[in-house]
Amino acid sequence: MTLETAAGNADYGASASGSSFYAAMRILPHEQREAMFQIYSFCRQVDDIADSDGPRPERLAALQQWRDDIDALYQGHPPARLRDYVASVRRFDLKREDFLAIVDGMEMDVPQDIRAPDLATLDLYCDRVASAVGRLSVRVFGLAEDDGILLAHHLGRALQLTNILRDIDEDAGIGRLYLPLEGLLHAGITSTDPHKVISEPALPKVCMPLVARARAHFEKADEIMRRNPRRAVRAPRIMSKYYRAILELLVARGFAAPRAPVRLNKLARLFIILRYAFI
Repeated sequence: MTLETAAGNADYGASASGSSFYAAMRILPHEQREAMFQIYSFCRQVDDIADSDGPRPERLAALQQWRDDIDALYQGHPPARLRDYVASVRRFDLKREDFLAIVDGMEMDVPQDIRAPDLATLDLYCDRVASAVGRLSVRVFGLAEDDGILLAHHLGRALQLTNILRDIDEDAGIGRLYLPLEGLLHAGITSTDPHKVISEPALPKVCMPLVARARAHFEKADEIMRRNPRRAVRAPRIMSKYYRAILELLVARGFAAPRAPVRLNKLARLFIILRYAFI
């Protein structure tokens, strides 16, 4: 599940203290909270590389260095920037492959900007940049293995699809288009130029199937959370409620141009915290 997103892929460059992630994680006990902020920091740093305007070969090399550092961490000689992770990795049995999947996901934006991926590629992207974060997170939260992996699968995809729908215009501004090729073609849109696609009158026909897909993932995530101890799912439930509310605001606004930005107001955010943080 994404920690906080703003530009199609996870925007960990945003300040944690002003995010829904921070609000959800601050309710956790100390050791869990520390582990989650380490995961956040890792995601933020690799995302900053992917989203920088540096030369693409340099960004690819920097991401490869993160892979090497993760390998070193799991081989017992962590580099300085990962030394504090050792206790969390051991305590919560965090998996090397999930850290590496996040790097792989960030890298999908680097060789060239993503533009109209097919549905299989889009799902792989969501798995790497969102559900892999979820697989790390559910271990920290203490969910049972099977339900934890299922929750990461569904909630991660729900959150990432919501971000994609929210950030269509912002993504186009940096040359990216995460809407699936099949959806564009079905709506009669043949261009994959982000600037052209966002002004297409048929754009709502592309977006609404993604809304349905996100809603289905939210429903599956809710089913999983309902059958697990409440304290173990407090943080993911807060994230789910935040993003489900954003999704419904997007639907109410519509996807035809011009599209006003959508945000949850402070009162709505406070209500979610009060309703789900102390159960």
